Amino acid sequence: MLFRQLEYLVALSRERHFARAAQACHVSQPALSEAIRKFEEELDVPLVLRGRTYEGLTPEGERIVVWAQRILADRDALKSEAGALRTGLSGRLRIGSVPTASGSVALLTAPFCLAHPLVTVEVTADLRSDDVLRQLRDFELDAGVTYLRRGLGDRFRTVPLYEERYVLLTGEADAPAHRTAVTWAEASRLPLCLLTGAMQGRQVLDELFAEAGVLPSPRVETDSVAALFAHVRTGRWASVVPHTWLHVFGVPYGMRTLPLVEPSRTVPMGLVTSAREPGSVLARALAEIAGRTDVAAALEHLPEGPGPSPGAS
Repeated sequence: MLFRQLEYLVALSRERHFARAAQACHVSQPALSEAIRKFEEELDVPLVLRGRTYEGLTPEGERIVVWAQRILADRDALKSEAGALRTGLSGRLRIGSVPTASGSVALLTAPFCLAHPLVTVEVTADLRSDDVLRQLRDFELDAGVTYLRRGLGDRFRTVPLYEERYVLLTGEADAPAHRTAVTWAEASRLPLCLLTGAMQGRQVLDELFAEAGVLPSPRVETDSVAALFAHVRTGRWASVVPHTWLHVFGVPYGMRTLPLVEPSRTVPMGLVTSAREPGSVLARALAEIAGRTDVAAALEHLPEGPGPSPGAS
């Protein structure tokens, strides 16, 4: 059994196509297919359902690919650990984030890169919360920034970062006059642009609207918080956005933000890593940075700009 065979099987499981898997592994399709066939002979079990096209993995293949992911993750962790002992941390740190939290990730990557100059960082934003956890389980991510909801269980370690709260974002001409806050019920009657229903961030909003006894009917839905700002800029829409994104954009010119009340509730956000030992040395290093970084305080400092501050009348 060779690591290369394990890599090919994992790539095939991920890409669900022989040609794309071969391209991802930088080999020819016949070479990848033959290596997997020999792997099946070594294990004496069929791993791939073969027809005129790729038809998926066999039940045995689904089980073996989990072992392959674990073995490859342990190999990478061993190499990183050895490298850290020799020259300090190096390699590539992979972080995934839900859309509402992606604007806060830089508050972790900046001190991390300063402390570990030989490490490069890859950030995948706009993931669903379930996708963050799945990719952590499948060793496709080293860490995630997502909602610290109940039921994470013993498979993950968490570092609380901040409490997400929500503001109404409108065009300045459409903001309720002489108000310093707006209720969720009032917001529901505006022409809204919101995140899509599949996103955890939207599900949180729906719970808050429901708590106020209303059901929003957005005319536009998107999986991008930046797109929410873009739609509000047109003057046709209002939106509900997490306060963390004001740290990125401030309150853009011509817009206004108002805190949402009745109910007033926050949602805990944090760094999530696998609890599996020994685990990723890069993930441990990021968790250490997160533990001593006051992300919540940093998010309260908004960039200077022409727009009024959040909640200003």
